[in-house]
Amino acid sequence: MNPPLSGRKALVIGARRTGAAVARYLASRGAAVVLSDKSADGFDAERKRLNGMRIEWRLGSEDASLLDGTDMVIPSPGVPRDHPLLVAAGTRRVTILAEIELAFRALSVPLHAITGTNGKSTTTELVGRMLRRSGIDAFVGGNLGTPLIDAVGLPIDCAVAEISSFQLEWVDELRPSIGVFLNLSDDHLDRYASLDEYGEAKARLFHAQTPEDWVVLSRDDPWVWALRERLHGRVISFGGDVVEYGTFPRDGTIVVRLPERRREGEELSFSTTRSPLRGVHNLENLMAAATAALLAGATPGAVQAVIDEFPGLPHRLQLVRRKDGVTYVDDSKGTNVGAVVKSLASVPAPVILLAGGVDKGGSYEPLRPLVRDRVKRLVLFGEAREVIREALGAETETVVAASLEEAVARAAEGARAGDTVLLSPACASFDMFRDYADRGERFRALVEAL
Repeated sequence: MNPPLSGRKALVIGARRTGAAVARYLASRGAAVVLSDKSADGFDAERKRLNGMRIEWRLGSEDASLLDGTDMVIPSPGVPRDHPLLVAAGTRRVTILAEIELAFRALSVPLHAITGTNGKSTTTELVGRMLRRSGIDAFVGGNLGTPLIDAVGLPIDCAVAEISSFQLEWVDELRPSIGVFLNLSDDHLDRYASLDEYGEAKARLFHAQTPEDWVVLSRDDPWVWALRERLHGRVISFGGDVVEYGTFPRDGTIVVRLPERRREGEELSFSTTRSPLRGVHNLENLMAAATAALLAGATPGAVQAVIDEFPGLPHRLQLVRRKDGVTYVDDSKGTNVGAVVKSLASVPAPVILLAGGVDKGGSYEPLRPLVRDRVKRLVLFGEAREVIREALGAETETVVAASLEEAVARAAEGARAGDTVLLSPACASFDMFRDYADRGERFRALVEAL
C-alpha cells in the first residue's frame, strides 16, 4: 500500500545518489522534504538535479532536531542501523522506510530482484537484457546504478533490481514476483556481527512473498539452499547437479527444466561455448539469470542471444591489456574474499595478485590454498595491507606498496610472459578511492601507461 505523501514531512538521510533520488520523488508528490548529510559540501551534481524543488538542505550536522515534526525517515543504504538519527526515530516511533520499500509500494509493475554476496550486478544486467531482447520493457537498476525509486511512473512492463543487504534492513511489504539469492560469503562483517546476521538481512528479500511468487536459489551454497525450508514462494534452483526441475550445466550448455515444462517432458538447453563470460562464478550467474528471465517471460531465443553477446560489466574480471606476454585483468569489483576466491580460480596461473584497501571484517583464510598454489607474487596496498600480509604473506612472495601506483609497478617488475596480473582487492576502496570503479579506472590508466 502506498499512502499519500502530500502534506507529510520526510527526512532523507544521505544526500548522494539514492538520497537525492528519494528527495526528488517525495518533493514531486507534495511532501515536505529535509535532505541531510553529515558532509557539508561536494553536492554540486545533486543540487543541480534538485534545483527548483522544495527541498530543505541540512548539511554538515545530524542533530536530533531534524526529526521534529517528521512523519517518515528514509535512510540511504550506507547509513547503519545504529545511526543516532535512526535510533532516535525508533524511540519516537517515526516510520523508517528503505528506498526500495518506498519504490515498491508505488510501483504498478512486477519487481524481479537479485541479491547475494557476489554476482548481483552481472546477473541483474543479464536478466534485464534477456527481457528487453524478448520485447519486454524492463527497468534495470537498484544497487546496480539507478535507484529503484526512479522507476516509479515510467511506462515499463517490469523492474529488475539488484538489492543489497543494506537496502533490505528497513523493508516490510517488499514482495518481488521473482527473487534470486545467488550466494553468501563473508562480507560487510564490519556492519554485521556474523555471517548468519548478514545472510538474514539478505533473506528479508523473500519474507513477504506468497506461493504465487518465485524463489530462485543456489543449490551449491549450503546457507542459501537451507532457506528453501522456510520460504513461502515457489522454489526453483540452479547448481552443478542434475535435478528433476531446476537449472544445471551439461557438456557446454545450461539446461533449464521449469516445472510446467517438465510435465510435458521438455527441457530448454542453451549453449555457453560462445559466451564472453568465463569462470565458474559466471556460469552460476548465467544459470541464475536464464532461470529468472524465463520465469519472467523471456523467450529462449532472447536468452541464448544474450548469453552469446553479453561482454560482462566493467571492473569484473575485465581484460585491460596484454603486454610482453603478460595479461592484466581488472577485477576491482572483487571487494570480498569470496569474490577473489572465484576470480583466482578463473584466471590462468601464475598470478600476481594486487590486493588491499579497507578491511571488511571477514577472514582471509579461504584464500590461503589458492594463494599458495596459484599466486607467484602478492602485492598489498591500502589500509588492510598489514592485516592481509599477516594472514597470507607466508604462502608466497609478498611485497607491500604505499600506493596503487607503486603496487602496479611492483607487479609489472615481477611479471614474465604467461603471467596474469590481477587486481582483485578483497577489500573496499574508500581509503584511497571514491569507489571500486574509481580504483579500477586508476588501475587501467596505470597499466596502459606501462
